[in-house]
Amino acid sequence: MLAGLLFVVLLLVVGARLTWSWLNPLGEQTIDRSGPALLRSVQNLSRFEAATGDFQVIVDLEKDAKFVPDAIKGSRTLFVGAGTVDAYVDFTTLPKDAFTVSPDRTRVTVRLPHAELEKPNLDSKRSYVFAQERGIFDRISDFLSSSPQNQQELYVLAERKIADAATASDLRSRADQNTKAMLEGVLKSLGFTTVTVRYEGEP
Repeated sequence: MLAGLLFVVLLLVVGARLTWSWLNPLGEQTIDRSGPALLRSVQNLSRFEAATGDFQVIVDLEKDAKFVPDAIKGSRTLFVGAGTVDAYVDFTTLPKDAFTVSPDRTRVTVRLPHAELEKPNLDSKRSYVFAQERGIFDRISDFLSSSPQNQQELYVLAERKIADAATASDLRSRADQNTKAMLEGVLKSLGFTTVTVRYEGEP
């Protein structure tokens, strides 16, 4: 009888939990009513992605209030921003005389513009807030606000710093070298024995 009683109690407990999980009034249900992605435009790519740089920067953003201690009003955020910058050579700007071929069609000279840098592409999966300190007033303000402060300002600063780092690096010169090697390989496969690639500003 004791074993039967325990079995009945066990059935009641399991049944109650299953019933509560099915009728849980506080449970959340996620419904995705988003429409399908729409193709707005298609553009032909006329440039060579010659190099990609991977960068990481730490943004130290501090906001202080005059004559008020930081413990009451103020904030400091350490944000790790990670992303890539692409360097490319735009072939759409090439003039008609960009390719000069010798009469015997064994030599060719190509004149190209220097590589340009694309806008930094921050990786949201690798970018995050490392540490944050806020005063009491800021904490209360964020708690009562219907739209607490987002991280857009941090992302903008990280993009700007990564763009500056890419400009100061050798990414563009590396892209120029890769483009030159690519054109030499393609043109030599077409039968040219001598391929000369010159960039703007070179004699």
